[in-house]
Amino acid sequence: MNAGGPVAGRLLALTELPALAVSVDEAGRARELAARHGMTSDREVDLADAVIARVERFAAERDRPAVADRTRTLSYAGLAAEARRLATLLEDAGVRPGTVVGVGGERCATVVAAFLAIELVGALYVPADETWPAARVRDVLDQAGAGVLLTVDAGATAPALLEGAAEAGCTVLRAADADGRAPWAGEARLESLDQPRYVLFTSGSTGRPKGAVVEHQGMVNHLYAKIVDLGLTGADVVAQTAPLGFDISVWQLLCPLLVGGRVDVVGDEVGHDPVAFARAVDERGITVVELVPTMVRHLLDDLAAAPAGALGGLRWMIATGEELPTELSRRWLQAMPHARLLNAYGPTECSDDVTHHTVTAGDLELLRLPIGVPVANARLYVLRHEDDGTWRACDLEETGELFVGGVCVGRGYLGDPKRTADAFYQDPFEATATGRLYRTGDAVKLLPPGAGGDDRPTLQYLGRVDRQVKISGVRMELGEIEAVLQRHPAVGAAAVVVHEYRA
Repeated sequence: MNAGGPVAGRLLALTELPALAVSVDEAGRARELAARHGMTSDREVDLADAVIARVERFAAERDRPAVADRTRTLSYAGLAAEARRLATLLEDAGVRPGTVVGVGGERCATVVAAFLAIELVGALYVPADETWPAARVRDVLDQAGAGVLLTVDAGATAPALLEGAAEAGCTVLRAADADGRAPWAGEARLESLDQPRYVLFTSGSTGRPKGAVVEHQGMVNHLYAKIVDLGLTGADVVAQTAPLGFDISVWQLLCPLLVGGRVDVVGDEVGHDPVAFARAVDERGITVVELVPTMVRHLLDDLAAAPAGALGGLRWMIATGEELPTELSRRWLQAMPHARLLNAYGPTECSDDVTHHTVTAGDLELLRLPIGVPVANARLYVLRHEDDGTWRACDLEETGELFVGGVCVGRGYLGDPKRTADAFYQDPFEATATGRLYRTGDAVKLLPPGAGGDDRPTLQYLGRVDRQVKISGVRMELGEIEAVLQRHPAVGAAAVVVHEYRA
């Protein structure tokens, strides 16, 4: 069978990326401003680390629960063994280093084992959400070049997943078929730090999704940034709440495993019910939760119906995916003073979050909250586009567009050189591990020290500079919706606008 081809030939090389229109003097000024205002961050991280290696280390030292879902709990040893059996299943099916493997089905403990199996054989992970229609599944798997879809469901798989896989020409493997197979031997195949690790598909203005490719080094760097900034330890339990197609699902699935903690997969039937979710957090000892602000609001609205002391063991609430309102933050700090609130920001193209900001009472004086300072090994530049087509670096309190450099920047869009060249540039500021610079399309401003509750400069998000919007935390291009509407034979033209409703 055809297990899909390697992705290397479908990505632009660094030398093929465009140069950013910035003079040598202005590049030096931008570099100096970023350093002066704390928009660069350097931290020693073992970027060659493999998650499966850490899992097996904890299994050998002192086995403990690693991941749980509504039906079962896997210890670190059990998780490692399952991952190695799945790796054998994949290799027997023709999966090789550099090829793409689709993973679809209900969020569960098996997804974690599947990711580790893909890491072992050196392939790339691309999730196919069980709620997607068949056409979306087909587009994602076809564009990714996946020859295999590994389904993780214990029972029947969603028909749309199977239909989409068939239309994309994928062979469907069932994770359950790995039972009884010999475990795959050897260490995880890592040929280089810039080896592509996963592909996540975001909205595209042409009606076709964009496959953002994230490298191994970018993924590992982000996992350790979360560990450091949240102070994660083996005592922590992270709720896995995000759909598999959402970028935050990656760190939720993997990060606790690097410190000996536990991943707790919270199903949609619980996650969409605030009272049931609060009960699950308490009963399962969950200490870290990440939600879009809309869900944080629903949780606070319904806590009156929860038992006294609900969420008492929670250490962190992370808000991401959409702008965090000041008033919602005020409500959280008043209702949950024991659980810190983190405002996180980052694009899928840059390995997820590139800034973190712990919200304090001082921030509540601002109309819009800060998104914070760079995570480990990220470099942030605020630039303004001049009338002559060049870019100029912005100083404190000047509005510009955010650009991201550093090890976190991904490889671009799979098989899409035009859209890659529209958003990725050769980094003119520093010789970083990737050499790439990503244009976010987000308008930001550098706040001076003392603005809000921080004694150092912080970034403030001001909105999009194009037609991209976020709806319930999901990034959407209005042009994609128009393009899909216009596929219908009865629709001659379509225009989409966003109407914001406030109750």
